Amino acid sequence: MIFAALLGIGLALAIPLAAFGGAIGQGIASAGALQAIGRQPEAARDIQTNMLIALAFIESLVLYALLTFFLLMGRLPAVMDVISKATGQQ
Repeated sequence: MIFAALLGIGLALAIPLAAFGGAIGQGIASAGALQAIGRQPEAARDIQTNMLIALAFIESLVLYALLTFFLLMGRLPAVMDVISKATGQQ
C-alpha cells in the first residue's frame, strides 16, 4: 500500500521535474550559444551545430523520463483495488 502511494507521488513529480530541468538546461545552453555567436559571429555555423546537438541530448533526457513514467504507470494498482484495501472491503 505504501509502495503504491510512494510510486504515485513519484510519478506525479517525475514529468514536471524533468520538463523543468530540461527547460532550464535548454535555456542556459541557448543563452551560452547566443553569447558565443555575439562574440564570434564568424563561428556562428559551428556554434549553432553544437548547440543543436546539445539541445537534442537535453531533450532526450526528458523523453527518457516520459518513457519511465509510462513504464511505471503499469506498476500502479487499479484505483478500485487501492480503495477496497484501504476500506477493508473485499
